[in-house]
This record gives sequence, C-alpha cells and structure tokens, in this order.
Amino acid sequence: MFDLPNIKIPEVTIPDIDLPTHHMWSDTQFEIIKKYIQDFERRLDTEHEVGLWLTSFGQSMLMQVTNITYEKSVLMIFKGFVNGNEATLIQHINQLNFLLTAIKKEPEKKRVPIGFGVRE
Repeated sequence: MFDLPNIKIPEVTIPDIDLPTHHMWSDTQFEIIKKYIQDFERRLDTEHEVGLWLTSFGQSMLMQVTNITYEKSVLMIFKGFVNGNEATLIQHINQLNFLLTAIKKEPEKKRVPIGFGVRE
C-alpha cells in the first residue's frame, strides 16, 4: 500500500468579529426601528401620535401603529389600524420601507406610545 505522509494541521482560532450579516436579523432591525420611533414620539406635541406611511403594495397607505414585534429571524410584525380598520402587516426585513409621520390624534383619546414586544 501507500505510505501517507503524517501531516499535522495546526489549530486555528476563529476571532469573534461583528459580521455585517449580524445586523440583518429582525432582532437587530427591531432595536434600530424602536430607537427611531421612540425618538420621533418624544418630539411630538400632545395632539399628535406616530403614524407610518407604508410604501408597499404598489401604493402608499397610512398605518396608525399600536405594536411592533418580530419573528426570528427575518420577519417584522406591525399591528395597528389602516383607515380605521384593524390591520397586521407581516414584512420581511429586506422589504422594510416606511416614513414616520405625525398624525392628529383624536382629541378625547390619550396618546399611547407604540408598544414594542418580542415574539419567540
């Protein structure tokens, strides 16, 4: 038979680096969106609340968002109201595109900040 050479393969230590792909998951996107929305909400007067202009579906629509969650690892879930009707938008993080805007709140209702939660 053949005599194979005895080759010793050195141990390689893989460094713990922050890869760009780590920022592509829904939990990271969720934290970024949360930061921007909360900053926007802090600057609103008492007569306005946050609305999102959604730029999907070949048109634009205004959503009054009440809660944002995510499903690991690439889905964002927006719950709220569109034209007064309850709505849930399930969107892949690659499709996130919206404009934060101030919308007039109903005078008799208290402004409630958008809720942020995690779905596991």
